[in-house]
Amino acid sequence: MQFRVLGLDAAHFQHLYGASDAALATLGARAYRVDRSPGYPCRVSLEDARLGERAILLNHEHLPGNTPYRSRHAIFVRDGATRASPEVGELPSYLTRRLLSVRAFDAEAMMTDADVVDGKDLAALIGRLLGDARNHRLHVHNARQGCYLAAIERA
Repeated sequence: MQFRVLGLDAAHFQHLYGASDAALATLGARAYRVDRSPGYPCRVSLEDARLGERAILLNHEHLPGNTPYRSRHAIFVRDGATRASPEVGELPSYLTRRLLSVRAFDAEAMMTDADVVDGKDLAALIGRLLGDARNHRLHVHNARQGCYLAAIERA
């Protein structure tokens, strides 16, 4: 099954890039200086932030719409990140090194299936879930912290 991992659009976060701690606080966000890697996975660049970089923690609605599964959670975005464009079938290492919760959604954003997987086995789970014609999109979450990491669609 051909698939593509989707990073978030940087345009949604550019107003945060370079913002002061006080300005971020008014938006309910917070900046961190990266002190360990991996540990600050950027949802725009689909990479773990590097030591010394600034990462912004904010709340993000990753599953909008009028659905019981509408969802938002904390995410990290590297200050100044640009949107990643992985090749078809490419899994960013920030996914393959974590324990993941993968949720499948139909075209109406209703959950149809879900599983937990070690990131190194993610490709097989993607194949199984996207092999089901009902499934329109997958959402990948960090299984421990619960935060959204990326979306995956058929290519």
